[in-house]
Amino acid sequence: MDFILATNNMKKLQEMQRILSPLGINVVTAKMLGITLEEVEENGKTFEENASIKAGAACKATNMPAIADDSGLCVDYLDGAPGIFSARFAGEHGNDERNNDLLLEKLEGVEQNKRTAHYVCAICCVFPDGRKITVRSECNGTIGFARDGTEGFGYDPLFLINGRSFGRYTAEEKDKISHRGNALRLLAKELEKMI
Repeated sequence: MDFILATNNMKKLQEMQRILSPLGINVVTAKMLGITLEEVEENGKTFEENASIKAGAACKATNMPAIADDSGLCVDYLDGAPGIFSARFAGEHGNDERNNDLLLEKLEGVEQNKRTAHYVCAICCVFPDGRKITVRSECNGTIGFARDGTEGFGYDPLFLINGRSFGRYTAEEKDKISHRGNALRLLAKELEKMI
């Protein structure tokens, strides 16, 4: 069964395929289908609202079951920022380098014990018949003082768990403990009940 993923982020696509393919779900992007989804305004106030906006629009445009996630990094010292603005923290959507630079700048001089943070992932799946599933998971860690590693994307080179950055985890290792991996497993459990 094909599900459309409301993103063209290939790393997110790979994560979703690894976890959902055992259910017989083939996750595809609009680009893979040769279609273009209109950009939607992510004007929700929560990760869940933004995921729902994206999944709903993709489902309506394609008449296929649609999956969207909204995820981000919440830094305690910054009162939860960048939060839902994680991808555009430094102004330009999806510029990981600038976002990481700005985060390091805002945490300059902040000692390790005050650099606590958590990743959040909300995933919404919308079906053409109106059924909807929303799940959420978090992953706790700290923010490092410098980038470490080249794996993953986003803030992964700065996000530490047990002193090791997500930038040094293999995809399979990260899937086992990450916010998105955990949320996808929750989604998989809900989908098993429905399909």
